[in-house]
Amino acid sequence: MGEPKHALLSKDGDITIGGLFSIRSIEVLPSFEFIQKPQLLSCSSVNLRDFRMAQIMIFAIEEINRSEQLLPNVSIGYKIYDSCGSRMSSMSATMALMNGQEFAAGDTCNRQSPIHAIIGETESSATVILSRTTGPFTIPVISHSATCECLSNRKDYPSFFRTIASDYHQSRALAYIVKYFGWSWVGAVNSDNDYGNNGMAIFLKTAQEEGICVEYSVKFYRTEPEKLQRVVDTMKRSTTKVVIAFLSRVEMVNLLEQLSIQNITRLQVIGVEAWTTAKSLITPNSFHVLGGSLGFATRKINIEGFPDYVIKAFWDSVFPCSQGEGNSSQVKLNCSRYQDILVLKNYSEDVPEQRYASNVYKAVYAVAHSLHSLFKCKEPEGCKKGLTIQPQQVVEALKKVNFTVKFGDHVWFDNTGATVAQYEVVNWQQNSDGSIQFKPVGYYDASLPPDQRFVVNTENIIWAGGQLEKPRSVCSESCPPGTRKAAQKGRPVCCYDCIPCAEGEISNETGNLHCSFYSNNCKQFMSIMLVFFSLFGVGLTVLVTILFYSKKDTPIVKANNSELSFLLLFSLILCFLCSLTFIGRPTEWSCMLRHTAFGITFVLCISCVLGKTIVVIMAFKATFPGSNFMKWFGPAQQRLSVLAFTLIQVIICVIWLTISPPFPRKNLEYYKEKIILECSLGSTTGFSAVLGYIGLLAVLCFILAFLARKLPDNFNEAKFITFSMLIFCAVWITFIPSYVSSPGKFTVAVEIFAILASSFGLLFCIFAPKCYMILFKPEQNTKQHMMGKIPQS
Repeated sequence: MGEPKHALLSKDGDITIGGLFSIRSIEVLPSFEFIQKPQLLSCSSVNLRDFRMAQIMIFAIEEINRSEQLLPNVSIGYKIYDSCGSRMSSMSATMALMNGQEFAAGDTCNRQSPIHAIIGETESSATVILSRTTGPFTIPVISHSATCECLSNRKDYPSFFRTIASDYHQSRALAYIVKYFGWSWVGAVNSDNDYGNNGMAIFLKTAQEEGICVEYSVKFYRTEPEKLQRVVDTMKRSTTKVVIAFLSRVEMVNLLEQLSIQNITRLQVIGVEAWTTAKSLITPNSFHVLGGSLGFATRKINIEGFPDYVIKAFWDSVFPCSQGEGNSSQVKLNCSRYQDILVLKNYSEDVPEQRYASNVYKAVYAVAHSLHSLFKCKEPEGCKKGLTIQPQQVVEALKKVNFTVKFGDHVWFDNTGATVAQYEVVNWQQNSDGSIQFKPVGYYDASLPPDQRFVVNTENIIWAGGQLEKPRSVCSESCPPGTRKAAQKGRPVCCYDCIPCAEGEISNETGNLHCSFYSNNCKQFMSIMLVFFSLFGVGLTVLVTILFYSKKDTPIVKANNSELSFLLLFSLILCFLCSLTFIGRPTEWSCMLRHTAFGITFVLCISCVLGKTIVVIMAFKATFPGSNFMKWFGPAQQRLSVLAFTLIQVIICVIWLTISPPFPRKNLEYYKEKIILECSLGSTTGFSAVLGYIGLLAVLCFILAFLARKLPDNFNEAKFITFSMLIFCAVWITFIPSYVSSPGKFTVAVEIFAILASSFGLLFCIFAPKCYMILFKPEQNTKQHMMGKIPQS
C-alpha cells in the first residue's frame, strides 16, 4: 500500500463535502523502481483559476455555516484535493475522497462514505473519470465547468450534476453565429478528448444542417506535439478565414504558442467558454493572433464579500501554513508544499474576472439545500440530529432543489442534471493603453423563445486584424449572371465552378452568399413557353365561358345540358392551371400537389365529357315512341355520375399519398456537371392507378361517342366528342414511352406538354364548333335547325 494522498485544504464538520480542482497544472512522476513504496506524485505551476475555485468553495461553506436559515445547527466540513490536471492524480484524489485518510491492508470497509458530495472536476475528461468511479457508490458529483454533452447520459452518469450548461447548446450556438455572420466556409480544430470530440461532433452536425461547409476538422491533445504541428500546417495551407476552436484552455495555450511562432494571423477565431476569457492566454504576442476573436463565455457575476475574503480571511483562518501553534496536526504539515501558493497571498486583481466562481458557489449551495431538506430543518427548532445521511439520498434531494442565490440566479437541475444555457458573446479588443479586454457584444439564452435566443450587436465588434469590416469566408464566389454553379468533385458542397448556361438557357440572378448545393440559377426558355401556353389556355377557356354565359338561353348552349358544359369549362381551366405546379423547384408539397391535382382535374374533365356523351345517346333514344330514357339520366343523375367518377379518383390519390407519396429528390444519373431536382413518384403503382383510371374513362367515353357519331341531328355533339377523345387518347398513349425515356428535367416537360395538348384538344374539338356557330352562324342557332327540321341552305 502506498502512502495516502492528503487533502490540500480541509476542515472537519458534521457533513463533509469533497472538492477536486486542478490547483496546479504540471505533474512530476516519481521513479518506479519497484524496490520501495511508490512516492506521492508531486505537482507544480499554480493554476490561479482553479485555486480561486477552491477558495470560493470554502467561502460558500463558511457562509452557510454562519447562516441561521440554512442548516442552522449543522456544520459543513470540506476536503479539497489537487488533481494537478492529471488523470492519474485525479484518480488518486478520488480514491482518497471515497476511502478517507486512514486505510490499511486487512481493515474492513464500513460501507459508509466519508463524504456526502464532491464539487469538481474542472475539465470534462477528468469529470468523466470521477463520475464513473463514484457512480457505483451513488456519490453525487457536481461540476462547475465540465460541459461535455456525454455527461448528460443519465444511464452512465446517474449521480452527476453541473451548474453549467451542456455543450449541446454551445456547439449549436457556434453554428448559429457562423450562419448569422454569413460565413459558409470555415475550419475547425478541437481538443482530442471528451470535451472537444463531443462538442465538435454536435457543431459539425448542426453546421451541415445550416448549410455551412467545413474545409478541415483536425484535433490534437496537449501531450501530442507532432499532431499539433500537423494542425498548424493545415491551418496555414487552408483558404478559410474563419476557424472554430473547440479547445480546452491547455490545448489553446499550446496552439496559440505555435501560431505566434509561425506568425499565422488575421484568422477570425470563434472560441468556446473554456478559453475565450482565460487570462492565461494574454501574452505580449497573443493579440496578434487572437485579436478580434469572438467566443462564448459564462456570465461574469461578482459575489459580495469574496474579493475581501481572498485577501485576508482566507489566509488568516483557512490556509494551513498561516495558522498558529494551536492546531498541532496542521502545524506538522510540511509547509514547503504550499510555498508556490503563498505567492498569491496579496494578489486579487483577477477576482472580478473569475467567471466560474459563481458556478462553484451555486454547487455548494445546491448541496446545502438538499441536506437542509434531508435533515428536516425547520425554524426555530433547527435540524434533526442523529440522522445518518447516505450519498444516494443527497442525489435524490439534488434532483428537487429549487432556490435563488443572493446574486439573483435561480438554481435547479433539468432531467440531465444540468442548468439552463446562458452565455455572453465576447470580443477580444485592445484598449488605448494596450491592455486586452473581453468586451461583451451579445448573448445566447436557451431559456428564451427560439427567435430571441441569440442577439449580437455587430457595431461593437472589432474583427480579426483590428478591422472594422466583417471578413468574408466563402469557398467560391457567387456566380455572375449568365452562369450557373457546378459542384467540384470531391470537395465540400460550397465549392463550385461557375460555368456558362447551356444553349437555350438564361440566367439573370447572382448566386447567394450562402451557397446551396442544389442551386441552379439558369431559367429555360422551354419553361417560359410552357407557362405562356398554360396561361393562354386559361385565358381562352375563360373567354369561351364568358361567351357561353352571355348566350346561355340559346339552343346551342342549352343543348346537351348547359350545366355540364360550364362544369367542363371549369375543369379545363383547372387542367391548364395544374400544369403550372410542374414548373419550379420541387418541394414536398408541390410534388404531392402536382400529380394529385393532375389526376383529379382530368377525371373531372373526362367525367363531364362522358356525361355529355351519355346525354346524346339518351336524347336520341328518347325520340322513340313510349321511351322514357331521359327519366333515368336526368340532370340530377348527370351531376351524381360526375361526382361519383371523380370521387373514385380522389380515393385513389388519398391512398397513394398515404402509403407512398411523391417526394423531391436529387437526380445525379444523367449529368456529371448538373444536379437535377425532380419529383420521385414514390409509388409507381399509385401513379399508374391514377393514369389507368383516366385512361379507362377516356376509352369508355371514346367508345360511346364513336357509337353515337352518326345519330341524325344537324348538330350531333357525339362526333366532336369522338374526335376530342381520339386526340386525348393519342396524346396520352404517346406520353407513356416518352415519359419513361425522357431524361431528368425533360420528363417534366413531356408531362406538361401532354396536359396542355390534351386540354387544348378537348377545348377546340368540343367548343370550337359551337363558338363558330354562335359568332358566325347565328341564324343556325335555333331549335328547329338543331333538331334537323329545317334543311341546311
